[in-house]
Amino acid sequence: MGIVVNQSIKNTVITYLGFGIGAINVVFLYTKFLSDNYFGLITFILSTANILMPLMAFGTHNTIIKFYSTFKTRQSQNGFLTLVLFLPLLIILPLGTVGVFAYDWIGNWLSRENPIIKDYTWLIYISAITFAYFEVFYAWSKVHLHSVFGNFMKEVFHRLCITILLLALYLDLLNEHQLIYAIVVVYFLRMLIMKLYAFNLKLPVFKLVKIPKLKNVLKYSALIIIAGSIANIILEIDKFMIGQFEALKNVAYYGVAIYIATVIGVPSRSMHQITNPLTAKLLNDKNKKELKQLYQKSSINLFIVSGFIFLAILININQLYLMIPENYSEGFLVVFVIGLAKLSDNLIGNNNAILFNSDYYRVVLIFGIILALLTVLLNLIFIPYYGINGAAYASCITILFYNSIKLFFVYKKFKIQPFTPQTLQTLGLIVFCGLILFFWEFPFIPIVNIALKSLLLVITYGFAVYWFNISEEISSIIKTFITKKTL
Repeated sequence: MGIVVNQSIKNTVITYLGFGIGAINVVFLYTKFLSDNYFGLITFILSTANILMPLMAFGTHNTIIKFYSTFKTRQSQNGFLTLVLFLPLLIILPLGTVGVFAYDWIGNWLSRENPIIKDYTWLIYISAITFAYFEVFYAWSKVHLHSVFGNFMKEVFHRLCITILLLALYLDLLNEHQLIYAIVVVYFLRMLIMKLYAFNLKLPVFKLVKIPKLKNVLKYSALIIIAGSIANIILEIDKFMIGQFEALKNVAYYGVAIYIATVIGVPSRSMHQITNPLTAKLLNDKNKKELKQLYQKSSINLFIVSGFIFLAILININQLYLMIPENYSEGFLVVFVIGLAKLSDNLIGNNNAILFNSDYYRVVLIFGIILALLTVLLNLIFIPYYGINGAAYASCITILFYNSIKLFFVYKKFKIQPFTPQTLQTLGLIVFCGLILFFWEFPFIPIVNIALKSLLLVITYGFAVYWFNISEEISSIIKTFITKKTL
């Protein structure tokens, strides 16, 4: 776990730095400097592009991670990397051709409820391409166990650039229309920089050579398109469908609430950058003992950290909403409901990495297709009746159900599960701290209240984790921190 802990800590720090900058953007700058409709429009464009991203990438960002370690010769590695660079074009070029001839029809369909969307429809296509190739180049660096720079580009770079753009908007150096185009340019630059970094780690040698197990590679790539699309549909379809049923301003309100809740998922995202290639290697080496250890350790560590973040958000959410425009407070219930779903994502540890890097990914795709359809159906039912809260209900039900199926499937096929007695200890600690601190308010301004309640949580939660030694890794980090402070 040494390399996992080392790079996971770096990735966590970087990711939270990015999310901190993003929080300033989403919660404060967007809400103050940009109209609700344009904020909703930007959210809609990027969410729809994220839905298309796995299709545009042709699944190659996952294919690189699964198969790269199986190629042992330099020639086979070069041939494989050449293949994954060009595979996405098999989707991108035909889809772009269709888009050119059917642009008016697509634009009219997307803009039925909100006409402003039509003029920006083509930006969805461009954004999806930049997202796709960024993930390809990021995966390129991850298989060489260099995930930190890529994580910086994924979590910090674009958010910092957007902060600058929003300040430029405030200073009237940009208008709202120009801001949207500038944000897409930022994502293009991010992709280009990631490409240069990946090629610096291993410069591709473009050779058409016979690739061993090519059929398996292509089959996996094609099927992983479905898997990635399912995952992104579950994550992003709510914002897309709100834009089809509600005014764009509601997409903005929902987007702020979702962003707050998404912070809970950061530990999983950070650890995934390094556990994914390690899991693939353990599966390829058939090392079941270490796979089980990685599964359980990733679960408890992620549950402890994400549980703390969930509590920090929950006990301070009322004060946080007092600091932004009143309209956005409609997302309170969304934060809680989606927060529970994100907590479950962390609880299952590296479950996704086990499934998508194993030979059983085909069966999981069937479950995923059913759940993606369920997500759309639940959104169709709930959004017209409950608005943005309905979208949250639909997403939470689907995610909890999906995670339960994945847990059961891994246990059935591998005879391993992520839970330990420490899991129940952590759950009890989360419930205890939540009940004690949620209703405890200080009579001060919101920022002071947030600081005081967060300090109480750090002391209470951190002491309990350390005292009961719930996680050896986290207790060791706390001990190291205390030792440095006392020296």
